[in-house]
Formats: sequence, structure tokens, C-alpha cells
Amino acid sequence: MGTELPRAVLERLRSVDWYGDWDLADSHSRSRALLMREYLRRAALWAQAYGVREEWPFFDVTEFVDPAFRLDPEVESELEDYLAHNVGTPSTARTCRGAVRWAALRAGSKAALPELPDPYEPLLLMYGRGGGYSIEEFIDLYGVMIPYGNFESNLNAEPFPTPAPSTLDALDAGAAGAAGAAGAAGAAGRITYYAKVGEGYPRSSPRGILRRRLVGREAETHDEAFTRSLRWEPTEYLRLYELGHNDVDHVRISEREAAAFIESTVKRLSGSC
Repeated sequence: MGTELPRAVLERLRSVDWYGDWDLADSHSRSRALLMREYLRRAALWAQAYGVREEWPFFDVTEFVDPAFRLDPEVESELEDYLAHNVGTPSTARTCRGAVRWAALRAGSKAALPELPDPYEPLLLMYGRGGGYSIEEFIDLYGVMIPYGNFESNLNAEPFPTPAPSTLDALDAGAAGAAGAAGAAGAAGRITYYAKVGEGYPRSSPRGILRRRLVGREAETHDEAFTRSLRWEPTEYLRLYELGHNDVDHVRISEREAAAFIESTVKRLSGSC
């Protein structure tokens, strides 16, 4: 049985700063929340597929896909030693163990798998963007808390395909004029996204996207467009539209739709598509 894939996942876990960098978690709070919500959705899909709703949301998928599966003893020993000394919460340790076992299952088992998305990739991305989480009444991501929702609401949630780091960075990027999309401060304020639409530019493929951030108790408004420079920059579009000086229409979109546009724009302008 091959150990390359499970060892690669173990190395990803070893690179995580689980408790030390609170600023990192806070600066990536938006993308971490989206990734956690996507994990909850995928976990619900897998739990439904194997009739184990009661195990949702933080469980080891492999245990139900192939109950007889065993991890390579050497990898298992390294994994358990790492978890015991680095990952404090049982729920987080369970998902880390699940991610390594899932990688090993895919590499070495002949068990038939349903056509469902990778259950753990959103969590692995989230861990790398600021560490783990703790669970009480809400899920605490050490920068933002999100509700669990219920099984059905997560099962039917809008999908969020795990995007490139540059897309996640753009969602997190703060005020225009900071260090740019990558590495900028977290996007502050309550954010609403919009897509510019019109003839030949439907919601699924708009002219462009913009966001309105309402910051602080006084709800100070910051309007920004995602530009060909692959960063958020100030725009007067919404203000001019409200004054009746702009003929280009727009519709409100979800954060997931904004991420899809950013992803496609980065690929198109970088020549990677």
C-alpha cells in the first residue's frame, strides 16, 4: 500500500501553526469561514451517502467507507504522535486523522467510492490559513464564529469548490491600497457583493464584480471593484448608479459567486486556463 499521499497530508498538517498566530487566523477569517461551511456541506453529503447522519459533522469518513481499512503502521504511529503533541481539541484531531486516512484509502483501497467531492480538502486549506477551531454553541475559528446550521441546511447549501490560494487571499484582502490581494489585512466590515450584468453578460459571467463594505458603528461605506490588476480598488460605480448616472446594471451575488469570478479572472489573465 502506498504511503506517499497520506504522508503528503501529514506534512501539510505539520506545517500548520495551530495556536501561535492569531493575527493570521483573523486576517483570513472570511476565507476560513467559507472553507468551514464547505466542509460542513461535504461532510453532510458523505454522512448521507453512508447513512450516518448522527456522526456529522466532524467524523472519519474512511471508517464508514471501508470499516476494515488500516493505515500503514509507520504512518499511523507518526500521525498519532504528532496529534498528541500538537492538536489539542479532540474534534480537530479526529478530522486530521480522517484526512490522512482518507488519503491512504484513496491511494490503496479498492473500495468503490461515490462521486462526491473530497471531504477534507476544505479543512486542510482552512488549517493552513490560521490553524484549527473549537466547538461549543458555535464553531469558533479564532477570528470569527459561525453557526452549525442543521444537517439539511448544510446538505443543500450552495457549493464552494475549493479555489486557489490567490482567490482566497482576494476574498480576505482588506482596504484597497494595502499590500494587495495577497498578504493584505483581513477584509473588514459587513460585505455585500454585486455583479455587473447586461446584454451578453449574465450573472454567471458578468462584466465584473464589486463589493460594498460597511465598516464600524457608523457604517462607513467603502466601495471596491475587483480589477484587472487582480486586487480590490476604489470605485464610484454604486454611488453613481444610486444617483442615476450609470446605465450598467448590477445584481447582488453570494460570496461563493464572487469567488468563482475571481478564480476565473485570475486564470484568464495569468494565462493558466
